[in-house]
Amino acid sequence: MSLVVSASAGIHTAIGTALGWLAEVTPEPTPTTAPAFNPDTVTPGTIGFIVTLGVMVLAVLLIIDMTRRVRRVNMRAQVAEKLDAEEAARAAADRGPGAKGLDAKK
Repeated sequence: MSLVVSASAGIHTAIGTALGWLAEVTPEPTPTTAPAFNPDTVTPGTIGFIVTLGVMVLAVLLIIDMTRRVRRVNMRAQVAEKLDAEEAARAAADRGPGAKGLDAKK
């Protein structure tokens, strides 16, 4: 029983210490820039615009390419399905009108 109490006390101490560390106030650094500096007017500039534009163009090209590839795969699947249906119809026609019942017995 005393082992459980001592383990519980140790856990409570550890939790209390961790919460104490979390509750400490972190000092804020003092600004070293000129008072005329306005952080709201800072922009990424020309380089940032060019990089953002490049990422956007690449994303659009990737979307276009992916759409084209998905359409191609879908069309190939549809063509393969039509060919399989035509082949099955041809095979059924070659066996004759009474051959359908023979397949069911197999």
